[in-house]
Amino acid sequence: MEKKSNKYYLTLSLKEYANGETEPAKELGIEFDNHDEIFGIIEKIKGKNIFSNASEATQFAIGLKLFSEIKLKHRKNPLFEELNEVFPAFMKKLKSL
Repeated sequence: MEKKSNKYYLTLSLKEYANGETEPAKELGIEFDNHDEIFGIIEKIKGKNIFSNASEATQFAIGLKLFSEIKLKHRKNPLFEELNEVFPAFMKKLKSL
Protein backbone atom coordinates (compact mmCIF):
# COMPACT_ATOMS: atom_id res chain seq x y z
CA MET A 1 0.00 0.00 0.00
CA GLU A 2 1.37 3.39 -1.02
CA LYS A 3 1.64 6.13 1.59
CA LYS A 4 -0.65 9.09 1.19
CA SER A 5 1.02 12.34 0.23
CA ASN A 6 0.11 15.99 0.26
CA LYS A 7 -0.28 17.45 -3.22
CA TYR A 8 1.31 20.79 -4.07
CA TYR A 9 1.60 23.22 -6.95
CA LEU A 10 4.61 25.54 -6.96
CA THR A 11 4.98 28.55 -9.25
CA LEU A 12 8.39 30.09 -9.93
CA SER A 13 8.52 33.45 -11.68
CA LEU A 14 11.63 35.31 -12.76
CA LYS A 15 11.04 38.81 -11.44
CA GLU A 16 14.17 40.54 -12.71
CA TYR A 17 17.42 39.49 -14.38
CA ALA A 18 20.77 40.38 -12.81
CA ASN A 19 21.22 43.14 -15.41
CA GLY A 20 17.94 44.80 -14.36
CA GLU A 21 15.92 43.65 -17.37
CA THR A 22 12.46 42.20 -16.82
CA GLU A 23 11.97 40.69 -20.29
CA PRO A 24 11.67 38.01 -21.43
CA ALA A 25 9.41 36.98 -18.59
CA LYS A 26 9.82 33.39 -17.45
CA GLU A 27 7.54 31.29 -15.29
CA LEU A 28 7.06 27.64 -14.58
CA GLY A 29 4.72 25.67 -12.42
CA ILE A 30 5.19 22.16 -11.13
CA GLU A 31 2.90 19.74 -9.38
CA PHE A 32 4.47 17.45 -6.82
CA ASP A 33 3.68 15.25 -3.85
CA ASN A 34 5.38 15.36 -0.48
CA HIS A 35 4.76 13.28 2.61
CA ASP A 36 5.23 16.36 4.83
CA GLU A 37 3.00 19.37 5.24
CA ILE A 38 5.50 21.88 3.88
CA PHE A 39 3.84 25.02 5.25
CA GLY A 40 4.26 23.61 8.75
CA ILE A 41 7.91 22.79 8.03
CA ILE A 42 8.49 26.38 6.86
CA GLU A 43 7.10 27.71 10.14
CA LYS A 44 9.22 25.28 12.17
CA ILE A 45 12.40 26.34 10.32
CA LYS A 46 11.53 30.02 10.78
CA GLY A 47 11.00 29.37 14.49
CA LYS A 48 14.47 27.89 14.88
CA ASN A 49 16.10 31.23 13.89
CA ILE A 50 18.87 29.42 12.00
CA PHE A 51 19.08 32.12 9.32
CA SER A 52 19.24 35.90 9.46
CA ASN A 53 15.84 36.42 7.86
CA ALA A 54 12.54 34.66 7.29
CA SER A 55 12.96 34.61 3.51
CA GLU A 56 16.14 32.52 3.80
CA ALA A 57 14.39 30.16 6.19
CA THR A 58 11.55 29.73 3.69
CA GLN A 59 13.96 29.16 0.80
CA PHE A 60 15.86 26.57 2.84
CA ALA A 61 12.72 24.73 3.93
CA ILE A 62 11.26 24.55 0.42
CA GLY A 63 14.57 23.51 -1.13
CA LEU A 64 15.21 20.91 1.53
CA LYS A 65 11.75 19.36 1.24
CA LEU A 66 11.87 19.25 -2.57
CA PHE A 67 15.37 17.76 -2.55
CA SER A 68 14.82 15.28 0.28
CA GLU A 69 11.61 13.89 -1.23
CA ILE A 70 13.38 13.14 -4.54
CA LYS A 71 16.36 11.66 -2.66
CA LEU A 72 13.97 9.45 -0.69
CA LYS A 73 12.14 8.26 -3.81
CA HIS A 74 15.44 7.47 -5.56
CA ARG A 75 17.57 6.37 -2.61
CA LYS A 76 19.02 3.43 -4.57
CA ASN A 77 20.27 5.74 -7.33
CA PRO A 78 24.11 5.83 -7.20
CA LEU A 79 23.96 9.63 -7.32
CA PHE A 80 22.73 9.68 -3.71
CA GLU A 81 25.09 6.99 -2.38
CA GLU A 82 27.24 9.31 -0.23
CA LEU A 83 24.25 11.36 0.92
CA ASN A 84 22.42 8.27 2.15
CA GLU A 85 25.14 7.93 4.77
CA VAL A 86 25.20 11.53 6.04
CA PHE A 87 21.71 12.89 5.34
CA PRO A 88 20.00 11.15 8.29
CA ALA A 89 22.57 12.73 10.67
CA PHE A 90 21.97 16.14 9.07
CA MET A 91 18.20 15.81 9.52
CA LYS A 92 18.60 14.73 13.17
CA LYS A 93 20.83 17.74 13.79
CA LEU A 94 18.31 20.08 12.15
CA LYS A 95 15.41 18.66 14.15
CA SER A 96 17.37 18.98 17.41
CA LEU A 97 17.95 22.73 16.98
